[in-house]
Amino acid sequence: GEFPTVAFKACTQQQSRNLKQSRLPAAAAPDEVLAGGACVGADCLLRVLANYSRSGEVKTTITVGVVGYPNVGKSSLINSLKRSRACGVGATPGVTRCLQAVQLDKHIQLLDCPGVVMATGTPTAAAPLRGALAPQRLRDPLSPAAAILRRCPPQQVGGG
Repeated sequence: GEFPTVAFKACTQQQSRNLKQSRLPAAAAPDEVLAGGACVGADCLLRVLANYSRSGEVKTTITVGVVGYPNVGKSSLINSLKRSRACGVGATPGVTRCLQAVQLDKHIQLLDCPGVVMATGTPTAAAPLRGALAPQRLRDPLSPAAAILRRCPPQQVGGG
C-alpha cells in the first residue's frame, strides 16, 4: 500500500559487529525469538525500502529519514539494519545530537535524527513526559511525577 506497516524489533545485543538478525518474519516468530537479542523483521523492512529505490526498471538512490520521539529506538533500528553499531545508543535521551547519515547499501542511505518533541502543552511538565529530558537533569521531579499520576487509573499505582 501507500503507507506500509512493518512489524520490527531492533537488536538488543551489545556486540559492535554482525548484530544478529532472525530470518523469521515478526508475525511468525515464537516468543523465545522475540524475547531474545536478535533483530526480527529486518527482511520485510529492507524489502519495503528496496521497493522505494526502484523507479520502473531502474534502481535509484534514496535517502530515508528515521524520525520519532526521543528514546523510541531510532538509532537501534538503523544499527539493526546495518548489522553494526553505526550509531551511538543509550537509555537516556539526547545520545543522538546531530543528523548522521549511514549508508545501508549502494542504493539506500539512512538518516539518524535527534528525537523530535512537539511544542504543545506546558513545556516544564511535557518535556520529561515525552522523554526529552533525562530524569537526572530535572530541577523539579515532582511536577512530572504528579502529571503521570493524574493520567493513571488509581488502581494501577495504588500497590494493592
